[in-house]
Amino acid sequence: MFCAPCSAPLVEAMLLEDTSVFALRLDSDQCLLFHRRLTSSNNRPREDSWLKSLFVRKVDPRKDAHSNLLAKKETSSLYKLQFHNVKPECLEAYNKICQEVLPKIHEDAHYPCTLVGTWNTWYGEQDQAVHLWRYEGGYPALTEVMNKLRENQEFVNFRKARSDMLLSRKNQLLLEFSFWNEPIPRPGPNIYELRSYQLRPGTMIEWGNYWARAIRFRQDSNEAVGGFFSQIGQLYMVHHLWAYKDLQTREDIRNAAWHKHGWEELVYYTVPLIQEMESRIMIPLKTSPLQ
Repeated sequence: MFCAPCSAPLVEAMLLEDTSVFALRLDSDQCLLFHRRLTSSNNRPREDSWLKSLFVRKVDPRKDAHSNLLAKKETSSLYKLQFHNVKPECLEAYNKICQEVLPKIHEDAHYPCTLVGTWNTWYGEQDQAVHLWRYEGGYPALTEVMNKLRENQEFVNFRKARSDMLLSRKNQLLLEFSFWNEPIPRPGPNIYELRSYQLRPGTMIEWGNYWARAIRFRQDSNEAVGGFFSQIGQLYMVHHLWAYKDLQTREDIRNAAWHKHGWEELVYYTVPLIQEMESRIMIPLKTSPLQ
């Protein structure tokens, strides 16, 4: 219980070890007294401290995985995003074999997958290829495609030739945000921006709640292509894919959003959720469904 405020200076702080009482003794008879039990066990976590508990952020319990809360329910599509860092001297040859082999997989009904888009990075990490695939049917479709491709000798030869051209590669498996546009083929010419956000762990639901409103501010020019969040690979990653006529159009559209009431508030609340962010400007290959 807190006593009435006292202006007398603090003259003594004493720990009574036998009863685990902290007492702050003042010049007057008034004092501020806190009592708690201490445990001798080393197994009890530090978070049990009465003082720390005053500052612990309270998190609402979740009843379901964020993948179930944020992903589209009407489809079970899974996406794979690939980043290939190509030897500079091999980029032209790499693009050539990709344009020969990847469309065949895309067009073959034997494979339950679709090539959404394939690009070279223009601004951002140089000599980089980016591929986005959709697997209709989720993880079983992904497994089926991988098993069938192992029996496809043309693809086996393609992978071997490709490996000699690469410096490094990585991929991520993604789900699609329920409130984003589904990426569908579009005519060109366009440039594409892939904006990637590394979120703070535990903030995906908050991000989704804010962007479910924010996406309404970015639909006027049909620039929104797709929005995704990672399931396997680098976790708590969000990717937003945008299409623009050119860099100046991108600048004009992004500036126009700031004149819409409510946009600045959503930016204000989402920025603290981000640990890192990256922007890539990409040029589609001639065989990309997204032109």
